[in-house]
Amino acid sequence: MRYIPRKTWRGSNPFSLGKSTKTRAENSAGYILLNKHRTLAIDRKALRRFLHQLVPELGIGRRSFSIVFITDQMIRRYNNQYRGIDKPTDVLSFSGDRLYLGDILISSETAYNQALNSRTLSFERNLQRLILHGLLHLMGYDHETDDGQMRAIERRLRRRFQC
Repeated sequence: MRYIPRKTWRGSNPFSLGKSTKTRAENSAGYILLNKHRTLAIDRKALRRFLHQLVPELGIGRRSFSIVFITDQMIRRYNNQYRGIDKPTDVLSFSGDRLYLGDILISSETAYNQALNSRTLSFERNLQRLILHGLLHLMGYDHETDDGQMRAIERRLRRRFQC
């Protein structure tokens, strides 16, 4: 696990004036990436490239969404509150409305540990898989009730995007 120290100079806050152009650029793309888990490095540039290819493939269009990377402790609270399961999970999706697709919460700790336990999966590829999975949920797919439809789509897109 790589530690990333918090930056202390002006503009290190993603909501400060120094970063406003980056935030505006992400908003115009239809999504926001936030890293609330500061000890694991997230390659936001690579994830934006991935999303730039994935979003048109899914036909999301101009609907916006957010992806937030959080700790196991935080995702465990959400999982317990909204699903009644008192343990951490890798990804949770919360649907929005007609124009706002929704929010995807990803435990970067769980994603990192899954990658460590895999011979073939890197941390970055696992984050891509979880983003894809979360977006499919936001689009209305549910692997628990759809007789394998979501799994087939996800498998096809994993092959296409090599994640």
